[in-house]
Amino acid sequence: MVTEGTVCALRIVFFGTPAFAVPTLDALFASAHAVVGVVTQPDRPRGRGHHIAEAPIRGRASGAGVPVLQPLRLKDPSFTDALRALHADLGVVAAYGRILTDEVLAIPRLGMINVHASLLPKYRGAAPVHRAIIAGEHETGVTIMKVVRALDAGPMLRSARRPIDIDETSEQVEGDLARLGADLLVRAVDDIAARRADETPQDDAAATYAHRLTKEDGIVDWCRPARRIHDQIRGLHPWPHAHAFVQGRRLILLRSSLTSETAGTGDPGTIVEAGGDRLIVATGDAPLRLVQIQAEGKRPMLVRDFMAGHHLSAGDRFTAASGA
Repeated sequence: MVTEGTVCALRIVFFGTPAFAVPTLDALFASAHAVVGVVTQPDRPRGRGHHIAEAPIRGRASGAGVPVLQPLRLKDPSFTDALRALHADLGVVAAYGRILTDEVLAIPRLGMINVHASLLPKYRGAAPVHRAIIAGEHETGVTIMKVVRALDAGPMLRSARRPIDIDETSEQVEGDLARLGADLLVRAVDDIAARRADETPQDDAAATYAHRLTKEDGIVDWCRPARRIHDQIRGLHPWPHAHAFVQGRRLILLRSSLTSETAGTGDPGTIVEAGGDRLIVATGDAPLRLVQIQAEGKRPMLVRDFMAGHHLSAGDRFTAASGA
């Protein structure tokens, strides 16, 4: 008989796909628990050459000798039978990318828990880090919660906070939250194994949703305040990126900075200073300095390097669409 406080090794099946999930899987490998199977999305074509790219989690699991399942359909009987055959005590989810069916949720005897990159109930959904930065949040975090049928709505087991610096990108924040979440997840698994897990219901009335990103999210409206555009640029890095057109060319906006310097004036989107490492654009309320940009099909460049090979001048105007 297991008494409260005694940590027993659990058999865990892990669901995850992108790089965000790797630290959690590594932490489970290093824990007292046994990862008996990994479920990840099928390998898909990526990049301009549409080459088949292996999901990051698949490579890590295969290297550890753990069985990997990559179902096309979660309702496929061959998949659910294989999942049952693992005899998992607990399921762990970290950015798997698909909504689990009731049948799958019921297979591990202790249910399933999830690593979510927000302070729930805020930013439930597919893009919590990106949406938090785009909204100008000064703080985010990670929450471990039980998986229920409703999206990211299960009782919370553990959480941790993390500040967001004004110039940090989604990529930077998400990487840090992945590591923070991995440590928190193992603690939550230990709590469950020791029968000391403390569940806190979410306040559904306070819930907000972080909808999946689209390329349209990258369209810059230069009439908005400089801070909002800056948050959009860093929130959409590394995908889908903020972008705008100038001189008929599409430029990807990779990094920007807020500036208190005075510059020329102009209508929103107008370049008010161009030269050397300075590319400053008028917005709805204040100038915004672009730091790193990328011409379509070219490599990312600091503004000083870009300006050495491209002629942009004060008075040129960024627009949301080509020819606008």
